[in-house]
Amino acid sequence: MNGIRNMEDDTWRGKRVFVTGSDGFMGSHLVERIARLGAVVTAFTRGTSTHGTSQLSLKNLPTTAAVERVIAGNVANPETTRIIEDAKPDIILHLAAEAYVQRSFDHPAEVFAVNATGTLYVLEAARRLPKLQRLVITSSSEVYGSVVRNDAINEDHPLNPTSPYAASKVAADRLSYSYIATYGIPISVIRPFNFYGPRHTYDVIPKFIRLALQGEDLTVYGTGLQRRDFTYVEDMARAFLLMASHPAAVGQIVNFGSGRSYAIRDIAERIISLTGSNSRIVHDKTRLAEVDHLICDARKAFDLFGWLAGTSLEEGLRQNIEWEKGRAEMMAP
Repeated sequence: MNGIRNMEDDTWRGKRVFVTGSDGFMGSHLVERIARLGAVVTAFTRGTSTHGTSQLSLKNLPTTAAVERVIAGNVANPETTRIIEDAKPDIILHLAAEAYVQRSFDHPAEVFAVNATGTLYVLEAARRLPKLQRLVITSSSEVYGSVVRNDAINEDHPLNPTSPYAASKVAADRLSYSYIATYGIPISVIRPFNFYGPRHTYDVIPKFIRLALQGEDLTVYGTGLQRRDFTYVEDMARAFLLMASHPAAVGQIVNFGSGRSYAIRDIAERIISLTGSNSRIVHDKTRLAEVDHLICDARKAFDLFGWLAGTSLEEGLRQNIEWEKGRAEMMAP
């Protein structure tokens, strides 16, 4: 165990790391991890103004110990390229995104600008950094779209996006591949399947937990038999760090997921049971662009890195519920 810890320290100690989407769910977990391992972190986050235009209001990151510098901006602005170039990072972790699928139904242009054009500006920065050691691009399992069979999805599966959000991630994914092929930049593309855990405030699991703790109805769209592959945040954070540091990740596109799928109605029932809630499950009409089944084939991740998801759904939900309880207590008047 000490050998592993020392190896991690050597990988990140003193490295200049630029993280987009750094104050988001996954981004904040990654920033904290690499800061503890000795990285010098520049956090690039969406700007929110609380006092004039100079003070940032961060959701998840402390503005002190975890980061050397916080920069607020819009990743879809061409200025992003210069900001990253000026920071001269050794490693870039690109997580900034409009990640809420339903938002893309009403605001497709805005979602595309952030997810696709924003990625292009990050790639352009990488092209201008000859000493860059790694750029990790965050793709999504949504790029695969609806799968005809219920087989696990590997990296060779066709990309068939069913929503404007998914299409924007395909664009970012394929742009990244083109920069690998054309410029030989040390890029790795991670395609994570659904992940969950503390600090996640949207999507099905955090929403169900919050409603169950309040004793409110849990709304399941359609039959509730649509299935997803869920991975706990700690396991997925390990995946990101491997893609950012392991030599075998350069030029690779890799799926990460648990390799197990669960019906959304089953998730609702589990959360009601674990919280001891009296919430009911109610049904609403099927959502637009609904994907029936996503399950990860993570054999490539195991073959390259020995990576496996180690946290069971039950344990992950328990930890997520305890975090949400604590958050609710802090927010209570």
